[in-house]
Amino acid sequence: MTDLRQRASELPTEPGVYLYKDAHGTVIYVGKAINLRNRVRSYFSADKMADMKTGTLLGEARNIDFIQVDNDREALALENNLIKQYQPRFNVLLRDDKTYPYIKLTGEKSPRVYVTRRIKKDGAQYFGPYFPASLAYRLVHLIHRYFKVPSCRIDMTRTHTHPCLEYHIHRCLGPCVQGLTTDHAYGDAVQSVRLFLEGRHKDLARDLEARMTEASAAMRYEEAAALHNLKQTVEELGEKQKMATVDGADTDIFGYHAESPLVAVNLFHFRNARVVDRREFFWEDRHDFDAPEFFSSLLKQLYLDEPHIPGQIHVPVDFEDRETLEALLSARRGRKVEIHTPQRGTKKAMLDLVESNSQLSFEQRFRVLKPSAKAIEAALQDALSLEQAPRRIECFDISHIQGTDKVASMVVWENGRMKKADYRKFIIKTVEGNDDFASMREVITRRYERLQEEGKERPGLVLVDGGLGQLHAASGALEALGITDQPLASIAKRDEWIYVYGQEDEPIVLDKFSPVLHLVQMVRDEAHRFAVTFHRTRRNASRLRSELDQIPGVGEKTVTKLLRHFGSVELVRKAPEEELAAVAGAAIARKIKTGMLESLVPPE
Repeated sequence: MTDLRQRASELPTEPGVYLYKDAHGTVIYVGKAINLRNRVRSYFSADKMADMKTGTLLGEARNIDFIQVDNDREALALENNLIKQYQPRFNVLLRDDKTYPYIKLTGEKSPRVYVTRRIKKDGAQYFGPYFPASLAYRLVHLIHRYFKVPSCRIDMTRTHTHPCLEYHIHRCLGPCVQGLTTDHAYGDAVQSVRLFLEGRHKDLARDLEARMTEASAAMRYEEAAALHNLKQTVEELGEKQKMATVDGADTDIFGYHAESPLVAVNLFHFRNARVVDRREFFWEDRHDFDAPEFFSSLLKQLYLDEPHIPGQIHVPVDFEDRETLEALLSARRGRKVEIHTPQRGTKKAMLDLVESNSQLSFEQRFRVLKPSAKAIEAALQDALSLEQAPRRIECFDISHIQGTDKVASMVVWENGRMKKADYRKFIIKTVEGNDDFASMREVITRRYERLQEEGKERPGLVLVDGGLGQLHAASGALEALGITDQPLASIAKRDEWIYVYGQEDEPIVLDKFSPVLHLVQMVRDEAHRFAVTFHRTRRNASRLRSELDQIPGVGEKTVTKLLRHFGSVELVRKAPEEELAAVAGAAIARKIKTGMLESLVPPE
């Protein structure tokens, strides 16, 4: 402790960042200060030493390092970067890594559109972020449908002989195949997408009107009719957006509920005076919860690296470096950013609402309340960015040993519970050897080809056990059937990451306490159990037949009876003769017992 006091007295009186390190040189706390010496020396005051966090920190610290900067803004930014780099255990750490998606319009010769959560300096245009996340996917779906600019992964730098399914279902103009479209037509479509994403609906409508008139004058009446329909759609979208928009700045509102060491925080995003999304954060290690310090650290980690910063941020408590953070965020945004703690009126009422939601989140997370079926469906829709809440999930798994006795299972979750009456077993018929991807393609094809033939409704979500390979095998089977709008996901066993088809670049990593993750794991595990049980039954039957086939007088019906009664080869072998006789008759029992005993004698 004396060495630390001495080190503190040697620090400069300039702004900067200080780092406490333990005996191994590991950074255990990062802080910032306008005056490094005064701030660090304050840790050794009687009041601070009595604080549990400070006392524990100083008990483990063996050294204090520092980085001097020019001003408090630089110190604040550097503190945030070092916290993210070192993840010190005494700092408040933002463990939620959720980011909101953007729509990317690439800068290629034949541009494409993608949903992405990462912004890169690659010459592309980025639009967003979109709240909720599903909005970005709905807009890209609309772009495919009306403007026919694709999101495919095809290499556009080489010539292709024929277009993919997206062209045939009229969701792509086919720029990858020579002669299907022209540079001028594709350029017009891309310009329309650009105007649409920029929200310039009137400009887009005028542009479509001019192109419609030109096509009509050239007697390209089918093209003119399509442009007329698209113009109507754009005008309707513009009217809906105008009706939904009212005056109001973009605002983020925070609320919290804490029962140390447990903390729950809610963040409500208001855009155009409407709640467009909500986020939840949880901590289980805040033994020393201090609300001002907590929100100071949380806001830095949330906003300093974000491309989009709201104009107003409402927090339940004021904190020491609020003005410095306001100035830094304003400089990064290019417009004024205000951080308030509302005390009265409508803003205070909204803050109270978010606080009450934080308490509900706390109860659901830490009191282990079971969410309703509708709540879990809505949470699943939000987590996987689906267009609709999935009322029914069908999950598939493959089971075999070294490619032998290949089987598959399908289990069903519906309206909040497993529906065992709808479970299905599959014997893989067309696949040779150990090829799980081909097996998955066969099973998905058989299941949904039959649903098509019977005219039955497809599930809200198809889930497959495995990673990207299984996901692409399933999607390929669906596309071959002409099914392109089926929500599809996979869950990889090792990391428990969820991949959603169409969003494979951004695996969904859910908190280990998430009820959505628990649901997906439970359904996946049930599919695995059902597949393994079926595989074991078939393998036992196969082994039993192979052994009993050697015994004269034992037929197929006898084998089936024995397997149904005893369940496995081992249990048949171990069964007393009288038990075998009760199932198959005394004569057969004697033959089985003699024949199976002889099979255990090694050849000379």
